Amino acid sequence: MFDLPNIDRQVPPPSDVAAPAWDLTVGLINATVQIDQANDDGTRRVGTAFLIDAPRPDGQPRTVLVTAAHVLEGMPKPDARIGWRVQMPEGRWRFAPEPVRIRSEAGDAVWTRLPDRDIAVMEVSAPPAFARAAIPLDWLADREAFDRWQVGPGDEMLTLGYPHGYSANTAGFSILKTGRIASWPLTPIDAFPSFLLDFAVFPGNSGGPVFWVPSARRTSTAAVPDHPYVAGMLAQEMRVRGESTGIGFVIHAAYIREAVALLNARP
Repeated sequence: MFDLPNIDRQVPPPSDVAAPAWDLTVGLINATVQIDQANDDGTRRVGTAFLIDAPRPDGQPRTVLVTAAHVLEGMPKPDARIGWRVQMPEGRWRFAPEPVRIRSEAGDAVWTRLPDRDIAVMEVSAPPAFARAAIPLDWLADREAFDRWQVGPGDEMLTLGYPHGYSANTAGFSILKTGRIASWPLTPIDAFPSFLLDFAVFPGNSGGPVFWVPSARRTSTAAVPDHPYVAGMLAQEMRVRGESTGIGFVIHAAYIREAVALLNARP
């Protein structure tokens, strides 16, 4: 792990009642975790994941981890680590990663990947605090959300991740960045399954949520929802001849919904 400065400010838990925009952002921060696996050369492969509250078809509670499929596919060993965090009695936080099984002993994936999309989902046994922090499935934008809310180029989005494996502090909280939508058209998503976001992307950012909160500035006067929504998942950066363009590819959140539907059908 990297030795980063500690931040003593207590981070409030997400709430079901109305909250200021910064508190809604904290809710997404609480639901975002680092996932990593040790390489044989002593380095670690790091990605970003986030948790959603997606009950099983029979109504039983379930916490689902979402990340980029290539993050898990690049981890060949049976177990990875999820970077859970524990709040101490005095208000400090402790990074407390635990193993999570991602492959069977035979090497088969235990996650579900959406065909033709770089999205993977899997059920996880999360500590109670993280199960409560998981964002509602309804916060994932559906196929009509961008048209309904007139989302367009230049609109500001927020994203969370672990660039180069770094976190915001030794407690393991993700790093928040902002960017603006850099492509058009955005819909229909069958024709445009991903969109571009203008922000610097680094290894470790893959799998992070791209989201909007009521505080984000808009370039249009369209009505907007009064709750945050996940617009998509960061898949990768745009590179041209091996050089970064400072642009990220974001897969629409409606495809995360489809991945969860596939997970529901899994034996």
